[in-house]
Parts: sequence; structure tokens; C-alpha cells
Amino acid sequence: MTELRVAIVTGAGNGLGRAEATLLAGQGYAVIVNDIGASPDGTGRSTSAADAVVRQIREAGGVALANYDSVAEEAGAEAIVRCALDAFGRIDALVNNAGVIRSGLLTDLDPSAWDLLIKTHLYGTYYCTRAASAVMTAQGHGRIVCTSSHVGLGANGHSAYSAAKEGITGFARSVARELRDHGITCNVIRPVAAWRGHPSDDPVRRQLIPDDIAALVGFLVSESAGNVSGCVFEVWHGHVGIFRDPPPVEQVVVKDGTWTCEELARLLPDTLTRGRSLHSFPHSQPPWLSSIE
Repeated sequence: MTELRVAIVTGAGNGLGRAEATLLAGQGYAVIVNDIGASPDGTGRSTSAADAVVRQIREAGGVALANYDSVAEEAGAEAIVRCALDAFGRIDALVNNAGVIRSGLLTDLDPSAWDLLIKTHLYGTYYCTRAASAVMTAQGHGRIVCTSSHVGLGANGHSAYSAAKEGITGFARSVARELRDHGITCNVIRPVAAWRGHPSDDPVRRQLIPDDIAALVGFLVSESAGNVSGCVFEVWHGHVGIFRDPPPVEQVVVKDGTWTCEELARLLPDTLTRGRSLHSFPHSQPPWLSSIE
């Protein structure tokens, strides 16, 4: 008899997490559906979101269990992992998806909002990965997927969100190196999908549904992806891409010795910084990225 595979999906009550949880359940995973039931900005708590997803999975013939602990607390993350172990005895996959969003220019950003985003996204990813990886290491097997964002590359009004998401990218790439000898993979996705808190009337954005993301996650936690680790993917409707690792240096200037400030002031405007200005930052993300993951 094939041993039941077990997946934890955080923030699985809505949006990307719900799509990921239902897809994994359809692939035969027993899924811990974790969600505190907060609003998109992180306020409030409810059991209804996680319960609804569990009900949906069970009605489709799958196996799921709701969990309402907060990833932003170390004890909460440990309780999520303990929930999986108590119910199913193992953890095969962890999908770090839980998050909140608050925007605001840096000068207007309240420290409490910064703390909330960093704690939920970055600390939450750390706490859950740390707790789950201990179990996976003992098993000699595991799959970890962490959710970053194109917003991590920089976006007006999202300094806290960008800091958290880009922190996740660096964290996951280091974890992949640390855990590779234990049969554990760790990868990053930068999804582009309509965020549950930002409905849109734009027909292009309406196509960017969370279900577009779930298939890549399903692949990354599968046996087929056993040699895929430390990778950063972008994914949206009909599109899957991979970032270069490490990011290439575009251009260099070299001399025999130490540069002076005066030499660089003469040289750089016509070489490394040519065509760049205060208002012309290069960007690699699609222009319709506002109001999406």
C-alpha cells in the first residue's frame, strides 16, 4: 500500500493557497489547510476560510484538515507542523504561502505595518521552514516551496512587502544549499495572479487566476522535481519562466589598483550608469503588476 503523502499549505483559505491546496489534494496529498481567516490587510481572525477549503476537498473525495495557527509566531508554526504529524505522521511538502498586504509610501509607513508584513511573510516562512525541515531531515525527504513576488524587485508604496518578499528569495536559496544533502528541495515562485484583496475590472488581470500558479507548485513538490532546488521561477497565465542563478553582472569597469571617487565620477556616467537616471529605473516585471501578487 502506498504511503499517504502529506502537504502543509499556509494561507490556504483563499487565493493562491486555496488553489494550491485543492490541486495537491487532487494529486493524492493529505493537506493541512492553514489559515487564520484574516482580511487581506491582516486584521481579524476566523475559522471559516480554512473550513470551507477543507469541506471542498473532502466533498471531492480528498483528505484535508484545517489549522488556524499563525505562521507569524514561532509557536504557531510549530503547532502547524505538529498538527500534520499528529494526524498523518509525516510531512512531504511545505508550501509557504501565507501573507498580508499593506501599502504606503516609506515616509507614511507605520512601523506596525512594517512589522506585520515582515513577521507574516518573512518570519512566517522561516518559522514554518525551520519546523518542517527538522521533520523532513529525519525522513530523508521533503519539498519546500516559498512564495516571493515580482514586487520584491521594487514597487512604489511597497517597501515593506518588497523587503519581505526579496528576503524570502535569499532565504530559500540558502536553505536549498543547506538541505540538499538531506533529500530536501527548496524552490521559490514569483507568482502573478489577482490578489484576493484586489479585484479588478481589467480583462487582462481577470485572466490571472490563482489556478494558473498551482500546477507549478504541484510539479515542484512531486518526485519528478527531485533534482530541482534553489531555483526561482516566475509564473502566470500560460507562462512559466526561470531566473538566472546567480543574476549576471551586466557590465564592469576594471583598473589595476583602487578607484578614486573622482575617477568614478568621470567614468561611470558614460559606462555603468549610462542611460540611467533618477526616474528611469530598469524593470523586468510586466507593467500591469499593480494590485497583483
